[in-house]
Amino acid sequence: MMTEDTKKTSRTGVAKKLRSQFLTGILIVVPITLVIVILVWLFSLIQRIMQPLIDPFVGHHVGIIASLIAMIVLIYVVGLIGSSIGGARLINWGESLVFGKIPVVRQIYGGIKKIIQAFSTPKASETGFMEVVLVEFPRKGMKTIALVTNESYQDSGEKLLNIFIPTTPMPTSGYLEIVRESDVIHTDLSIEDALEMVVSAGKVTPEGATKKIVYD
Repeated sequence: MMTEDTKKTSRTGVAKKLRSQFLTGILIVVPITLVIVILVWLFSLIQRIMQPLIDPFVGHHVGIIASLIAMIVLIYVVGLIGSSIGGARLINWGESLVFGKIPVVRQIYGGIKKIIQAFSTPKASETGFMEVVLVEFPRKGMKTIALVTNESYQDSGEKLLNIFIPTTPMPTSGYLEIVRESDVIHTDLSIEDALEMVVSAGKVTPEGATKKIVYD
């Protein structure tokens, strides 16, 4: 029979778990929603500007396609400008001016940007990912690919690893875990090979990838 203290502890544990799951949902949903809203807003803006100019000549449906192409070209041009030193400085200044002053928006925007940068340049020296490892997940006996993001040491000297477990086929979402180094299997896989396997759900296996995995 459960005591009153046991019931309170149980209720507290459930409340903490629900709160944690809710916050995790926010961290996943909000950035995705924000990106979608911004893209839809940008497309609508371009369409409103171009529609009076294009529709009389090519029709409404073609005008929508033209607006979509114009948005893609605009994004590419911004990327082209951002690739230059002067353009990058200008964009960074604009980002800090617009997004750097609003507390919640600053964290969300910064998180989205870091994630996109990490997965668009799959090299360890550029992403901040230190190594590809295998870890037991989601249960004992099953192994999945994980990316080491940081390491630390306990007072006892034992090494801990911060690992990111990407989900398939969208590796920009996943799970953060802190594990003992002894609980992971080191591999010789490159970041690029690992992400290629994750995005393809294992359908694409880089040449020699299985031979690079060390199980000792």
